[in-house]
Amino acid sequence: MSDIKFSAHQTEAGDFERVVLVHQAPRASSEDMDELDGLARAAGGVVIERLVSTRSHPVAATLLGRGKIQELHEIVESNDITLVIVDQDLTPIQERNLERGLECRVIDRTRLILDIFALRATTSEGKFQVELAQLRHMSTRLVRGWTHLERQKGGIGLRGPGETQLESDRRMLGNRIRTLKNRLDKVESQRQLRRRGRNRTPIPTVSFVGYTNAGKSTLFNTLTGANVYAKDELFATLDPTMRRYQAGTGDPVVLSDTVGFISRLPHNLVKAFHSTLEEVIDATLLLHVIDISDVDWRDRKADVEAVLADIGADEIPRFEIYNKCDQAGLSPERSAVSEAIPEKLVVSAVSGEGIDLLEEALADYFSRHREHRKIFLPSDAGRLRAQIYDHCQVLSEIVDDTGVIVLELDLGPRESGWLQSHEDFKPAYFNETEDFCIKNSQIS
Repeated sequence: MSDIKFSAHQTEAGDFERVVLVHQAPRASSEDMDELDGLARAAGGVVIERLVSTRSHPVAATLLGRGKIQELHEIVESNDITLVIVDQDLTPIQERNLERGLECRVIDRTRLILDIFALRATTSEGKFQVELAQLRHMSTRLVRGWTHLERQKGGIGLRGPGETQLESDRRMLGNRIRTLKNRLDKVESQRQLRRRGRNRTPIPTVSFVGYTNAGKSTLFNTLTGANVYAKDELFATLDPTMRRYQAGTGDPVVLSDTVGFISRLPHNLVKAFHSTLEEVIDATLLLHVIDISDVDWRDRKADVEAVLADIGADEIPRFEIYNKCDQAGLSPERSAVSEAIPEKLVVSAVSGEGIDLLEEALADYFSRHREHRKIFLPSDAGRLRAQIYDHCQVLSEIVDDTGVIVLELDLGPRESGWLQSHEDFKPAYFNETEDFCIKNSQIS
């Protein structure tokens, strides 16, 4: 199983991979491969040539037509190409047939992204997630039926060919996948415990989201003074990083830097990194960082919004941060606040332009969305009282002359929503002026 950890950046001889990129679509152009080019370079490959194929329907066995395969084979031979990267997802049969016809290794977009993730992962959780995604992807590629390790067993009913190499590979993959899933389950349990601990003393969480290479990590470093790896390359950040941040009002906030999104992000990668993306799902506020200097920033923005909807985070309030304004020739500005339209800010994470406006917007947001409220509990509501302490920040607790427990709470949007959704409170009391009361006193 030594070939599980595929890497495109260096060959066995130590030379860098010489790569040719292939893109096929009914209406294809060289510009369609700009992102694939960036991915290949992020993996350490040297892009030698691009090949564009316009075809209304892909060939079932090889994806490409005979003429394009012959043209690609000539490019591979004349340029000493060691790797062909196809922008479309390949079936196992297509990958095998292309490798036979080109006499060169062939991978698709998904496997390239997996390789970049493997290069970027630093934490044990990130490495487990990447390996699990790689194994799941590889399990569909076991199309060889080697029999050189066949064995015979004695005994009635047991004579004949033993386990083939294909069956052995499948068994080994299955065992490793189960082991990784068990380890990730434990890591996810630990993450839930830490999240539960944060909920006991609720601190708002602000997650950076955006297209890969939009400048999220640079902006994160600018706000927190952290030293998170930031570079002008795709998927420079993979593992989430969290830092404490003081908003302008003095209230603590947790900022979370997360993995960047990309167009056509494979669904199995979203599934593999679900526990990491939970930091986005549970965030109080999202900072959607957009590279305004990118001519395709509107498409990039739509891709991110599609991924947010896919993981169930599209309803979370967000600011739109238009980064790299210095490269786009724009001046920092802040739009008017609206309930229906996200707050929009123009900044430069590198030069620091507009950062003061962003900090001011964060302070304003959290000061507007926190309130002090009282809640009245009967003396026999011990379990509900414990739940309130788990989910809300309790400022004070007193018991009046009648035995009613009075809790004074500091509530943010999430804690207030939890109280309003709780079945033991009267809906009539959920407005801006009244406090919370119990629907009945028979609570165990």
